[in-house]
Amino acid sequence: MTAELVRGQNHPLSRSRVEIRVSAHTPVLALVSAGDDAGRLPGPEAVAHPGARALAGLEVPGELSGRHRFTVDLDSVGPAVHRVGLVLVLPPGGPARFGAVPAPYVAVAEPEGAEIAGYTLGGLDSETAVVALELYRRQGAWKVRAVGQGYAAGLGALLADAGLPGPAAVALAAQVMATAPPEPVTSAPAAPAPATAVTSAPATAAEGATPTAPAPAAHAEAAPAASAEVVMPMAPEAAAPTSVEAVVPGAASAAEGAVPASAEATPTVPQGVRVSREVSPAPPAAQPPDPYVEAPGSASGDAPPTISYAHPRRRPTSAEPPEPGPQRAQAPGPGEPPRPVAGDAAGWSMEERLYNQVWGMFEDLARTVSAYRGAVEFADARMDRELGEALSDPRQRLGGSGNAARDAARERRDELVDRARAVLDRDLAQLVAETEVVEPALPAPYARWDSPVWHDGRAAALPEESPLALRLGDLHLPERPDLRIPMLMRLPLERGIWIDNGRTGSEAAMAMDTDRLRLAAMDMAVAHAVRLLAVHPGGRYAVHVIDAAGAGAASLAPLVRSGVLAEPPAAGPGGVTRTLAALTRRVDLVQMALRAGAPEDLPPDVDTAGQLLIVHDFPHGFDDRAVTQLRYLADEGPAVGVHLLMVADRDEASAYGPLLDPLWRSLMRLSPVPDSHLADPWVGHHWTFEPDLPPRGSQVLDRALDRIAAARRGPRP
Repeated sequence: MTAELVRGQNHPLSRSRVEIRVSAHTPVLALVSAGDDAGRLPGPEAVAHPGARALAGLEVPGELSGRHRFTVDLDSVGPAVHRVGLVLVLPPGGPARFGAVPAPYVAVAEPEGAEIAGYTLGGLDSETAVVALELYRRQGAWKVRAVGQGYAAGLGALLADAGLPGPAAVALAAQVMATAPPEPVTSAPAAPAPATAVTSAPATAAEGATPTAPAPAAHAEAAPAASAEVVMPMAPEAAAPTSVEAVVPGAASAAEGAVPASAEATPTVPQGVRVSREVSPAPPAAQPPDPYVEAPGSASGDAPPTISYAHPRRRPTSAEPPEPGPQRAQAPGPGEPPRPVAGDAAGWSMEERLYNQVWGMFEDLARTVSAYRGAVEFADARMDRELGEALSDPRQRLGGSGNAARDAARERRDELVDRARAVLDRDLAQLVAETEVVEPALPAPYARWDSPVWHDGRAAALPEESPLALRLGDLHLPERPDLRIPMLMRLPLERGIWIDNGRTGSEAAMAMDTDRLRLAAMDMAVAHAVRLLAVHPGGRYAVHVIDAAGAGAASLAPLVRSGVLAEPPAAGPGGVTRTLAALTRRVDLVQMALRAGAPEDLPPDVDTAGQLLIVHDFPHGFDDRAVTQLRYLADEGPAVGVHLLMVADRDEASAYGPLLDPLWRSLMRLSPVPDSHLADPWVGHHWTFEPDLPPRGSQVLDRALDRIAAARRGPRP
């Protein structure tokens, strides 16, 4: 069975001779890079491209095509090569960005045989070059990793980020692009992502947390447990200056949503470099347009309309200057770190600066804890080695010198651990100080429900612009449980959310009563839906609910009472069928309109606003056709504004067997109780996630729903 990878995930390769397969909806150039153990290229000769096709163990295609197949013999690559990367590049004269075409699909397969692992490069936008996947050597064995790291500045930026000097990178990029014909004429069949049957189709998943999927910063082996989801909880659009100098010694690595150092900004952490820092254009002074239909030309609307579900800051816009940032605080004394300031990260607006600063805090905590754990492991290994050497000598085992050697080994171990702990405590103290100034400054989309921003009138009216991200909860590590980092997910949602209401997910869930756990999961889903509506302009989202058995009526009561739902919750198999059929039809029609470039031809009953579907107690009320439609919405919906929020117990759907595995993997799993199931893919930490729920007895949700309902009674923005 094909392993369907998500961004940052790896999979072992059982054979040394494999075939690389590329399926795109537009002609692309396929390149291969051969890097060292840090992913750096020794020179232009380490890149195979149509003008110089051969490297040791492989030969790339020489033509421009939407489909490529070539063989890689990993036993034949040089001993200095540890990373073999597959690079896809859009040629001149074709689409201007990967976001304008359906997501490419890449796979590693047995030569002329079955696929071993596949990856759909979802979530790309303004990128023109992307590192799709890499084959890497770890302790003598080869693995494949899904990367999906894109570059809006093109192939030159990608090569420079891989270690080539600037002039050499630009020259090689020009040479590669010169091999492509000016007008590609070959179009590839669609990538294998079936929408009409429940099969093992490649799951399309994005980032999130955050926090676009990267080549790991420290290039550490990411091997989370099978129950841990490889996740990027947040993704900055630009580098966030670190406040813990001992943790991040210099420039960071590429981060989801960041622009690489050789492109427009310095990147931060792994999870794919996709999004440049851009500012949305000022709205026209004329009548407010539909939120998702706009004219690509002048504000007068002379050009034909188009539909875009990308965030305004994710596409090229005006050259509007950034907002002035806060003044950086001075250090209180020589050798001491400066006092933290909210919003001192890079960005065009305070919202973006705070977003990047939160991501920088997450990155700093991950790295300082990784350094501490590595030091402890080294100290333990050295002590074991020294004790083994002392005990291997019979004279020391029988005499008093053996006890002295053992005591000395333990003292050296404790000294090293104490020094590492002192550095960790210093860095944690700086992060705690930064959290204390950043948390109160967070805007409503990023703030906790108990934050004053939700209670003091600052959120009295719905915003005029969409936010960059949405807070789902908090993350922390056992070294400092009280240090909570907000878990922010990029908007629009590029990946569905699954709130697990089963009792087998964690110890906290097993210790909780089943009914209370199910109620907490549904309350969490409603809170997320209310937050999503409250931080967007009125009418930007329509919410649909499937509650086939009616078991979620108590939690859904505020949504029903306020009238913000598009229709009453669907009940029974008939309601499930009607709701899924309507949303599937909308996805099909909008996809066809976008591909045909004729959004103005959409039927008048098609709502172009974003759609959020809340599904409770899946698979109750679902037949095989409904399950197929749900999978289709999970895979194809996010690209056209249809997003999935499921509340379900995976064990209850066990009758479908492995057929639903791609669905579960395509969703980001969250828990209504504290759970350490989230893992970052570059250092392998298992983060404990805690949901952010309204305080008990608070009226914050009701007040937010009243504002949403009032805004919907007015004209749509």
